[in-house]
Amino acid sequence: MKVAVVLCGSGFKDGSEIRESVGVLWALSHHPVEVQCFAPDAPQEEVVNCLTGQTMSGETRNMLVEAARIARGQVRPLTELRPEDFDAIILPGGFGAAKNLCSFASEGSRATVRPELAAILRGMYAARKPIGAVCIAPAIVALALKGEKLELTVGTRCETSEELEKLGHRHIERRAHECHVDEAHRVVTTPAYMQDRAPLHEIFTGIRALVDEVVRLGRAPSA
Repeated sequence: MKVAVVLCGSGFKDGSEIRESVGVLWALSHHPVEVQCFAPDAPQEEVVNCLTGQTMSGETRNMLVEAARIARGQVRPLTELRPEDFDAIILPGGFGAAKNLCSFASEGSRATVRPELAAILRGMYAARKPIGAVCIAPAIVALALKGEKLELTVGTRCETSEELEKLGHRHIERRAHECHVDEAHRVVTTPAYMQDRAPLHEIFTGIRALVDEVVRLGRAPSA
């Protein structure tokens, strides 16, 4: 079984959330699966000082290069990800996912997804290959699959969940240590740091549950 993990930099304010990304890779390492990380070979939407929270004007960083910090150099351009080559896909979160992989951070339900990623997600979905999304990343899936009436979670009811429902989906409330499995659509989501006060062990428990379910679905025959 081959699983693609999509990153978009390194850092919770402007790229992929490091703990969530490592949690996904850690959880996948418990399974006999082949993992390949991908990231767009393009500049981040912005660069943020994660200590102060301030935008660092005039500075640019490449998402692929920054994602290599998390992937220990084992990351390929997102344009090389072909749905037919993989059995499942997982998207960690981080505020950067809502800025770099789509425009949800600024446009909510009116946002768009990077065209190459939207095509990948639609291809995986059409082939009934499981999709996992952590934290804010369910918004990316919701946008790419607008109107498909998915069941998704970003934790408790909030402005984000309301925006997902505007796209024709159903929000399911879950805690950080839980995940939600939409068996019919083969989509698995977990809140992670959408509940930003959750302890790390609960974040990892929820991510482990998500990964276990994605792998289970990837091994199960699709209807």
